Amino acid sequence: MINRYIRTILLVEDSMADAEMSLDALREANLANPVVHLQDGVECMDWLQCRGAWATREPGNPAVVLLDIKMPRMDGLEVLTRMRADARLRRIPVVILSSSREESDLARSWDLGVNAYVIKPVDVDQFFTAVRTLGQFWAVLNQAPEQD
Repeated sequence: MINRYIRTILLVEDSMADAEMSLDALREANLANPVVHLQDGVECMDWLQCRGAWATREPGNPAVVLLDIKMPRMDGLEVLTRMRADARLRRIPVVILSSSREESDLARSWDLGVNAYVIKPVDVDQFFTAVRTLGQFWAVLNQAPEQD
């Protein structure tokens, strides 16, 4: 079944430099999906649960959450834990996009149900290609069950 509307791509990243590169790469992918950039896990959970500054947004889950791990207030692993514990959010695809190469972060992400873990390339061209490919796959090619 085709989705009724074009779902948002949620980018949760506290580094403005990484966020700008990710947003540029997603724009280059020519996706119809709107992209919302949030700076930490608290904002992400507010967006997902339509509360706080996001209380009046159009309801609906994103196509994918591109999630950094190391963030202030609430880190990415806590966001992932909360999403997987919530029946309304647990099927949303989550891709960790992190510079962390720590085995503990990788293992914990998979244990919590991440859909993919991508280590941010240091090379700018590789980073662009990785984010553009992620956006195209999760927003266009991946077929998910109805979530709303």
